[in-house]
Amino acid sequence: MSVSVRIPTILRTYTGGNAEVSGEGATLRDVLAKLDSDYPGIGARILDESGKIRRFVNVYVGEEDVRFADGLDTPAPEGTQISIIPAVAGG
Repeated sequence: MSVSVRIPTILRTYTGGNAEVSGEGATLRDVLAKLDSDYPGIGARILDESGKIRRFVNVYVGEEDVRFADGLDTPAPEGTQISIIPAVAGG
């Protein structure tokens, strides 16, 4: 199933500068695995050593924050847009 993945500026070095790339998979986990296969190293910036989404990275499937859905097992229906958004801190 094809989805579009929005890549934040800080991770675009992995995608050759592309702000959006195509992904495939039935779940977010599958999409991220394919993304890391196509763009080696990007997965380690999104997932921690235990395979969970990093604390300061937010991921949305459509309009839904996956932390409040099924996490990495959130379904990724064909045509869905997945957004990877690094948390911003400031004061």
